Amino acid sequence: MEIEELDLLVVGGGKAGKSLAMDLAAAGQRVAMVERGMIGGTCINVACIPTKTLVNSARLLSVARRAAEFGIALPGSPAVDIDLLRARKEDVVGTMVAGQRKAFLGSGMDLVIGQARFTAPRTVEVTDDAGTRRLLRGTKVVVNTGMVPFVPDIPGLRAAEPLTSTSILALESLPRSIIILGGGYIGCEFASMLSIMGVAVTVVQRRDTLLPREDADVSAAVAKALEADGVTLRMGVTATSASRRNVADGSDGTSRAVALALSDGTTVEAEEILVAVGRTPVTGALGLDAAGVELNDSGLVRVDEFLRTTAVGVWAAGDVAGTPQFTHASWNDYRILKSNLAASPAGTLLSTRDRLIPYCVFTTPELGRVGLNEDEARSAGHDVRIAKMPVAAIPRARTVGQLEGMWKAVVERETDQILGVSLLGHESSEVIAVVQLAMLGRLPYQQLRDAVIAHPTMAEGLQLLFSDAFLEP
Repeated sequence: MEIEELDLLVVGGGKAGKSLAMDLAAAGQRVAMVERGMIGGTCINVACIPTKTLVNSARLLSVARRAAEFGIALPGSPAVDIDLLRARKEDVVGTMVAGQRKAFLGSGMDLVIGQARFTAPRTVEVTDDAGTRRLLRGTKVVVNTGMVPFVPDIPGLRAAEPLTSTSILALESLPRSIIILGGGYIGCEFASMLSIMGVAVTVVQRRDTLLPREDADVSAAVAKALEADGVTLRMGVTATSASRRNVADGSDGTSRAVALALSDGTTVEAEEILVAVGRTPVTGALGLDAAGVELNDSGLVRVDEFLRTTAVGVWAAGDVAGTPQFTHASWNDYRILKSNLAASPAGTLLSTRDRLIPYCVFTTPELGRVGLNEDEARSAGHDVRIAKMPVAAIPRARTVGQLEGMWKAVVERETDQILGVSLLGHESSEVIAVVQLAMLGRLPYQQLRDAVIAHPTMAEGLQLLFSDAFLEP
């Protein structure tokens, strides 16, 4: 085959890669982006956008059930309509995917749908569904193939046909009950959403706490909120085997059920099981060794702080490069790549070192986090002061009837610098940006405490959090 020469070849259409491809194609460069078929990447199709669309529906359902508390009389009992729910999700996703495809083609890039495999340095062979092959070579190459859900090697689990965070979005009906294997961010989000929608949820978590990256008191508050919504938590146990069988459904028929045997000798059973124990990089079929690109022990592309791989002219970005698994982190990778690819050999390169990356967990209430938590700060040798308060202390939380949760901040004693916050409560995903900007500006906590912030808002709660009432001496 004749090799098609390009200025930029992007393998995988994640946030960083697709943004870079559109920019450079619009600037007149010869650009091709190879994508297996998920136009717009994981976020739009099977992650952030569809799941948060469903989370919003669950929250509206929760508020509708409480309508009388807010002086609103609704006829009947609010419930999920699975057809309307699916239509809403598919409309949001479909509109965004169509917009992405239009933007891709409008930029002038060559959008190549197929499976890419490296055959030589900076060169891939792409095979589409019809078996047609193309050979592409880029002067510069970016790998941005992302990650997929990981299913552990537990006896019987694969045969039990478990759901993942991807496949659960295609369900045509809600199960009456579900086991969620894993109490991390994805597991907790689905547990919260499904429980609100009326599914009996059991979370099986091998650790003694949920969300193990969080402080124990924050994790405990998340657990309390889940249990208040009816979620059953099985903590400190591991799954030893799984099996699928038919059971009587109480209406002279049968339905499928999955049983999960646990390390403490007990068994939990439900109609479905969702595996949410992490994700694995999409690198196995890429043939990266032929390109001179090394992987680490986890299968991630090995990169330096400038996102360069071990092969000259090849960069990697996003989840597959070990960037924190958030779309906004991949978006920052794009900015770094765009600058570094344009830099002269002797030019200054942008680095990923010391980035302040926030994240949010869309349970109900939601968790917003940026910077260090208390455990991390103390482990790093900081002498800290801790501020902690219940969300119920914030006037805005009272007006909207969302009193669950707690806010926590870590302040360096000597400098009064904010080292990090963990905000569990209503609209924490929005408030977290206020703290992030203060941290980027290296403002002492007193600047937030004394700022004139609009009333009544959730952000106004930051003034309370950093007041003498809640900040330890």
